[in-house]
Amino acid sequence: MYTKEQVAQTIDHAVLKPEQTLADLEANAKMCIENKVFSMCVKPCDVAATVALLKDSDVKVSCVLSFPHGADATPVKAFQAKQAIADGVDEIDMVMNIGRFLSGEYDYVVADIKAVVEVAHQHNVLVKVIQESGHLTLDQIVKACDLSYEAGADFVKTSTGFGPGGAKPEYIDVMIKTVGGKMKVKPSGGIRDWETAVAFLEQGADRLGVGSTEAVLNGAKAEGDY
Repeated sequence: MYTKEQVAQTIDHAVLKPEQTLADLEANAKMCIENKVFSMCVKPCDVAATVALLKDSDVKVSCVLSFPHGADATPVKAFQAKQAIADGVDEIDMVMNIGRFLSGEYDYVVADIKAVVEVAHQHNVLVKVIQESGHLTLDQIVKACDLSYEAGADFVKTSTGFGPGGAKPEYIDVMIKTVGGKMKVKPSGGIRDWETAVAFLEQGADRLGVGSTEAVLNGAKAEGDY
C-alpha cells in the first residue's frame, strides 16, 4: 500500500503544454509545494522562473530538452543542457533522436545522449532519456535502453506525453528487465489516476511523469490529455 505522500515523492509534475503561461507556472509551483511532489518538470524557458518559485521548498526543478521530437543537432542539445544548468535545473529529461534510432544509427544516438550526460554529470544533474516508446517495438525499447545505459544516462523514460500513446505496463516491464538493476525507470504520459500511478510503482518504476498530479493524488480521475 502506498500513501499519498509516498506517491507524491515519485512524481515529476509536468508543466509542458505550449499554451501554459507564467501564471500557470506560478499556480503549478504552489500546487507542487502543497503536495510535496518530487519535482516540477518545465519547458527550458521556464527553468529560471521555476527555480525562483520553488526556492524555499524541497521541490526540485527538472526540465525537458530537445522536446518533444529529439531532433536538435547534438551540439545544440549539449548547449541546452548548459543553459538549463546555468538557470538552476536539478534534472534533465532529454528526448532521444528517434529518427536516427529508427535508422539504425546507434553510434549517433549514443554520442547524442552522451553529449548531454557529460555536461550534466559535471554538475551532478541527472539525465533521463525519453524514448517515445509508442514509436518503437518492444525489441526496439530493449535496444534504446541499452544505448541509454551505454551513454551513461541515469533514467529511461517512456514518453513525452505528446507522441503516440503513453506509458504502458509492457514498456515498463521491458525497461525493468533490461536495465532495472543499472538505471531508473520513469513511465510518463497518460497517468491520470491513482490506480495507474500505483500500478506502475508496484511494477518497479522509480519516478512518474504526471500532468494531472492533483487528480492522481486525490484518487480522482483526471480530465485532459497529459
